[in-house]
Amino acid sequence: MENYLWMFWVILAVIFVVAETFTLGFVLLWFGIGAAVAALVAMLGGSLLLQFFVFAVISVILTGLSRTIFSKYLIHRPGDGPRIGIDALPGQVGTVTHASRGALREAAVKVYGTVWTAFPEDGETEFEEGEKVEVIRVQGSSIIVRRAEKSIPDWRGD
Repeated sequence: MENYLWMFWVILAVIFVVAETFTLGFVLLWFGIGAAVAALVAMLGGSLLLQFFVFAVISVILTGLSRTIFSKYLIHRPGDGPRIGIDALPGQVGTVTHASRGALREAAVKVYGTVWTAFPEDGETEFEEGEKVEVIRVQGSSIIVRRAEKSIPDWRGD
């Protein structure tokens, strides 16, 4: 039985490596490598206790090192990732669909197909229908805007 124990470790290594292809965590590969090293120890005649110890130590060390490397080079601060939903609005350009009115200079602005209640950044600017404005920030269910400084290319090529 001791002569064939290395086969168990090889099979276990293959199972871990194949299982890694179906997971998102990138952990099982390190256990597969630990099992492969344990198979090598078994082929060299190491005891079962030594094989298990080598498997556990190699797997834990590689997992710990990979977490350190991944956190340093691949994981970024929350603001570094892609902005989606409301977080994507600041900096976008919209079109005024209803001109400013009232004491707060409230206007309606269409951004990404959604009409928002918009207020001027300085509180004084009035917007005319069809004017381009840039979203500064989202405040509750309204957006704060200013006149767009950057031009928007016409998609029709006119």
